[in-house]
Amino acid sequence: MTGVPFIAIEGPIGIGKTSLAEKLSAHFQFQLLKEIVEENPFLGKFYENIEEWSFQTEMFFLCNRFKQLEDIDKQYLRNDQPVVADYHISKNMIFAKRTLPKDKFQKYEQIYRILTEDMPVPNMMIYLNASLDTILERIQKRGRQIEQNIQASYLAQLAQDYEDYMNQFEKLHPNIPVIRIDGDKLDFVCYQEHLVQIIELVSMNLKQLTID
Repeated sequence: MTGVPFIAIEGPIGIGKTSLAEKLSAHFQFQLLKEIVEENPFLGKFYENIEEWSFQTEMFFLCNRFKQLEDIDKQYLRNDQPVVADYHISKNMIFAKRTLPKDKFQKYEQIYRILTEDMPVPNMMIYLNASLDTILERIQKRGRQIEQNIQASYLAQLAQDYEDYMNQFEKLHPNIPVIRIDGDKLDFVCYQEHLVQIIELVSMNLKQLTID
């Protein structure tokens, strides 16, 4: 693990990625990268009819995340300014595999590979996971109207997809530390002591980054 600190936070919908990114950004004084969600004009339709609107939704997210990473690389990482992001661009493949039919997924994957082949890669991952009940509770608490039509079965599938992906990620990238946070046990939004535990874990890995 080398280079300017670039932390990516991942996990299922509603798990608290943005909240944690904001708190870590404030604590460590890192630049904050937040993905664009509400601006996706297809997202509401996607939650109502996944099969019909999946390709448009995923292409919008991919293009916007590509542009964000391109900008963050030029403005901050190349100038030795650390960044914490509330997503890893590889999440595109998690969602696309779940929602796109085979023919469209093949086209999508080709575009994804071309766009991301020379993009900056995070050198630390924080993976937030939790039970379906906790995920549903947090989605309800934050009250995004656009998310109220999400089916519980889709969220359950997505949570398993994330688990499978992160297990594979650790095998493929043994040099990139993955900090796993159990959202059923740690609520860093409501309990400061839980946030402190996470900050300590991140600090330990940042020290190792500096040593390397």
